[in-house]
Amino acid sequence: MRRSRQLALAAGLVLIGSAVALAQTMPHQPAMPTAGQHAGVHGAAATPQMPGQDAFGAVQEIVRILEADPATDWSKVNMAALREHLIDMNELTLKAAADERQVDGGLAVAVSGSGRTLEAIKRMVTAHARELDKFPGWSAKTEPLLDGVRLVVTSADAKETARIRGLGFIGLMASGAHHQVHHLAMAKGEHIR
Repeated sequence: MRRSRQLALAAGLVLIGSAVALAQTMPHQPAMPTAGQHAGVHGAAATPQMPGQDAFGAVQEIVRILEADPATDWSKVNMAALREHLIDMNELTLKAAADERQVDGGLAVAVSGSGRTLEAIKRMVTAHARELDKFPGWSAKTEPLLDGVRLVVTSADAKETARIRGLGFIGLMASGAHHQVHHLAMAKGEHIR
């Protein structure tokens, strides 16, 4: 009987230790207010979870990842490069003009802008076309324009053609799972924009 109690106690300690370790690795979640309390100014203050701005939140997420990784080489970390890239993403998403037209098997998009937006277009559309060209059955290419870049994405498969056209410019730019990995690599000083 004594042996089973010792085993039960040991198992309980392991479970408690695991829960504590897990809680320390998870972002803090504020407790829900109890009856009669209101979150915010009047009662038990809840901790806000949103960073207040999406690019700031992306940077904050990368900082947490870097801080949690004991192998982070802080002498190579370059958060300024990540910030510049996020500015480019903002310029491209919100300020670039995208004139879409259907072509045989897909879509051609004249992406244009001026100033910082034009620079973002040149960097991002050209680089992302190389990623899109890796999609099975897709062909993606760019050509320079006076005020931007023309992106042409096509496929011989009718279903993929419909997908390309349905995604349109911004959907194509957001396609693929390389963005977050690219952001982390950039912050680590492994890639520039």
